[in-house]
Amino acid sequence: MNDENALIREQAFIGGRWIGGQAWRDVVDPATADRIGRVPDLDDATIDASVDTAFAAFGRWRDTSAIERANRLMAWYEGMCRRREALARLMTYEQGKPLAEARGEVDYAASFLRWFAEEARRASGTTIPSEDPHVALGTVREPVGVAAIITPWNFPMAMITRKVAAALAAGCTTVVKPANETPFCALALAALAEEVDLNNGEFNVVTTTGKRFSERVCADTRVRALSFTGSTPVGRQLLRDSADTVKRVAMELGGNAPLIVCEDADLGTVVEAAVAAKFQTSGQDCVAANRLFVHRSIYEPFVERFSERMNAMAVGSGFDEANEIGPLIHADAVQKAQSLIEDARDKGARIIGRDQTDAPGAHFFMPTVVADFTDTMRVSTEESFAPVAPIRAFDDDDEVIAAANATEHGLASYLFTHADARIRKFMRSLEYGMVGVNTMDITGPHVPFGGIKQSGLGREGAHVGMDEYLETKYYCIGGVPPR
Repeated sequence: MNDENALIREQAFIGGRWIGGQAWRDVVDPATADRIGRVPDLDDATIDASVDTAFAAFGRWRDTSAIERANRLMAWYEGMCRRREALARLMTYEQGKPLAEARGEVDYAASFLRWFAEEARRASGTTIPSEDPHVALGTVREPVGVAAIITPWNFPMAMITRKVAAALAAGCTTVVKPANETPFCALALAALAEEVDLNNGEFNVVTTTGKRFSERVCADTRVRALSFTGSTPVGRQLLRDSADTVKRVAMELGGNAPLIVCEDADLGTVVEAAVAAKFQTSGQDCVAANRLFVHRSIYEPFVERFSERMNAMAVGSGFDEANEIGPLIHADAVQKAQSLIEDARDKGARIIGRDQTDAPGAHFFMPTVVADFTDTMRVSTEESFAPVAPIRAFDDDDEVIAAANATEHGLASYLFTHADARIRKFMRSLEYGMVGVNTMDITGPHVPFGGIKQSGLGREGAHVGMDEYLETKYYCIGGVPPR
């Protein structure tokens, strides 16, 4: 650890003050299981106090001009850019992803601050033509209020800025609960926010258990919006918990992304794209390719070349620039990956890859192909969140579309073909919120990110990203006809 030490905060951030607690939780390096530090495990009263602070700040922040809100976000963006390397190293230390990916995430996270700084000035209302010339009709868009934000460990900075930047740009104040595994990334963002005067309750970071936080904020009528990224089962529970207070809810939930390779795809290009789509963030990505379907005419060559490329990937500490696969987040993730492989092997799949005894540590999992997977195997229905690549052959378009759609999830999907008519058919037929055609690079601040079915509600990013934090108020102004 070098410059990243300066960004580590072992306290929560509430109302511009750094807060300790009565109980504490250790944070560990997933590559070594060594202790990095600790953060407070805040109690109910302190969580309520964070909402008090955000609620008190809301009136001030709502009335701050859009230009001033934009200026604060831009200053925050510039601070992230200046500290890019330190933030990336902190992320690798805490989350484990290779440094190149961590640098990419810092850039990605900062881009949302810039995007919504620009969008802050575009929350426009409308004028409605009236049937009565003496009456004026229209709408204005107003911030919802306090927004509670719950974020995951796999993208510990970008998932915060994607939500918080939109909320702050809209005029909302925020209370963020980062994942227990990666609180220091969130607190580093708070340290940078403090430097640009986002320190009066606009942005608060609370470290506590997810259950305790969600129970407090879901029951609190002052919290008017809830944004969550995480698993579908937890998302369902949060929907139930938010029902009594009828909150504005946005959710980005689980994925089971299909990657479909048609017979006219260039094999060399598509193998590289498929490897990237599967193994970025060591497979711990909600838009990672979770099931690969390859046309039978090129199936065996694809499996061979994909496996060869996979086996050449270096596995180890994210601080070694040569490594492409880092650790999984904890031992449970490794055990789940192993159980998926064992289930598939028992049911007849071909398992291709290096021996797991070659893994460089207890939290590492060697990337593995599950060839010839079937619908009876757990890899077909469960999001692996690991470097596990199930692959199987298909014979015709209708067959693979049906197989790709045979899931409760509908976040991301990928298609590789050069036939225009086929592209149009698949784009309309795939039941996913996002379809990448001949590319796996489908995200960015300008993209309306989100899923359908049980993969979520609402969209994040793009011009629609602020919609989750704005209410539309209609007005009707009557007038006395002139004499």
